[in-house]
Amino acid sequence: MNKVKVIISNEQKDVKIPTGVRMLVRRCCNAVLVNEHFSGAAEISVTFVNDEQIRALNKQYRNIDRSTDVLSFPLGIDGVYDVNNDTGAQMLGDIVISMQHAVGQAKLYGHSLNREIGFLTVHSMLHLLGYDHEAGGLELVRMREKEEAVLTQLGLKRNGSYYMDDEA
Repeated sequence: MNKVKVIISNEQKDVKIPTGVRMLVRRCCNAVLVNEHFSGAAEISVTFVNDEQIRALNKQYRNIDRSTDVLSFPLGIDGVYDVNNDTGAQMLGDIVISMQHAVGQAKLYGHSLNREIGFLTVHSMLHLLGYDHEAGGLELVRMREKEEAVLTQLGLKRNGSYYMDDEA
């Protein structure tokens, strides 16, 4: 695999970005590309926002008027991506992570903020590469397996279940 450029920006002030998170995001992006046998140079943009900002993006691009944990904006279709003419890198797309949601979900699932940010990054990278879980079923299971394989490789193994029993 060639060079991977991950452009990271922080557009929010509600949650302090912990030391090492930028490196973690880069490692997650690289690990997904290696596991998916992606060839060639790649560029990915990752932006940290707050709930208000992600809600506005969700409403604008998905017509859903609520905040969410992460949004993915792929720049490719069926494995064909726009190319940066200056670098020759394939531009995979943009990942937008709500830091407020990440903090809340880390608490909800009982794991570290780093694990949650890692999960959201890996999850979105798979979306940028064309995976989709919206219909559920086998695609959802396949995506979860790929996410957990990458996170385990990075030392961010899940310590519980994502299943939430509403009656608990």
